[in-house]
Amino acid sequence: MEMHKDFFIYQAQTTKFAAGFEVEKAEGSYIYGTDGKKYLDFVAGVSANTLGHSHPKVVQAIKEQADKYLHVMVYGEYAQEKPIALCKLLAEATPDPLEITYLVNSGAEAIDGSLKLAKRYTGREEIVSFKNSYHGNTHGALSVSGNETHKREFRPLLPMISFIEFNNENDLDQITEKTACVILETIQGAAGFLVPEGDYLIKLKRRCEEVGALLILDEIQPGFGRTGKLFSFEHFGIVPDILVMGKGMGGGVPVGAFMSSRKIMETLSHSPKLGHITTFGGNPLIAAASHATLKEVLESGLMDETIEKEKLFRELLVHPKIKNINGKGLMLAVNLGTPDYTLNVAKKCMEKGLIVFWQLYRNEYMRISPPLTISLEEIRLGCQIILEVLNDN
Repeated sequence: MEMHKDFFIYQAQTTKFAAGFEVEKAEGSYIYGTDGKKYLDFVAGVSANTLGHSHPKVVQAIKEQADKYLHVMVYGEYAQEKPIALCKLLAEATPDPLEITYLVNSGAEAIDGSLKLAKRYTGREEIVSFKNSYHGNTHGALSVSGNETHKREFRPLLPMISFIEFNNENDLDQITEKTACVILETIQGAAGFLVPEGDYLIKLKRRCEEVGALLILDEIQPGFGRTGKLFSFEHFGIVPDILVMGKGMGGGVPVGAFMSSRKIMETLSHSPKLGHITTFGGNPLIAAASHATLKEVLESGLMDETIEKEKLFRELLVHPKIKNINGKGLMLAVNLGTPDYTLNVAKKCMEKGLIVFWQLYRNEYMRISPPLTISLEEIRLGCQIILEVLNDN
């Protein structure tokens, strides 16, 4: 009980109802508590543990790099093996014109860097974002997030930002010659894993090209194989001008990045120089873990398996209390009707040894975002627990 008590005394809290679950260790698809029980993880650190917990190849990469050196110099000064290997592999794995990567410390920092890059390249000031979007909690990322309840108390935020409705083609004319960039999540996360409809993204990209605005896609959640493609924009027939990534990129370590063409990215290096700078971005230990994660995602066949695993989830999770299931791949949101009921279901699942969570803005949706490495047997086990809880509550 000492750790539980100290958690609430010494560590800053983000809510008044944190679980305080005491973690002993984590491996594969399971988290083990100090209570001696193991819990099947259908959340994966909120989409961060792409390859599950303590994947051997990620752990080995970290150990090998730790034996060589850790931080040696601020970002962008020294050539280091693992950061270079990571950026090169990203360039090889993504379509043109994406070719060069800026490594940072988190998805939110990557969002901030991408906004700066778009304003610097275009020379424009206005930004278009989306209602109910979520991009992070730094001042810049919060400014382009579309839920007023979560940002009201932190104003003033960045000026000259407007918000349009996701999947509404009638709003596209609000993107004009004054727009520096349009930023959106390829799949809206906090809003309940909403997927682009029809050729909406193609029309959005075309409008950006017509007025000279850059398109920034936030792939912090769906990236790194979670939807069956390395990045989810590959499902929709477009390529962004700037790609933002994080979460699952590191296989369990903190990292973020934004990626673009050389022509666009080089504008951060002059007028003024140091257009974006970060001490720990490109940290070799983090880059080693990220490179191992990316290599395994690309070579293991996990992305193809993701589509089959989605089908199994949808086949098994059929119940009168489930209204609908949003999302793609292993990025699913199960609508249970009301926030209170969803929170109760999550609590009861935990008591039965299954970790599920809820969506940030739409608490009536239960999040299912397990590691890509989850087995079919584990999917069946977890879904059985969910159905038992729905039957009993």
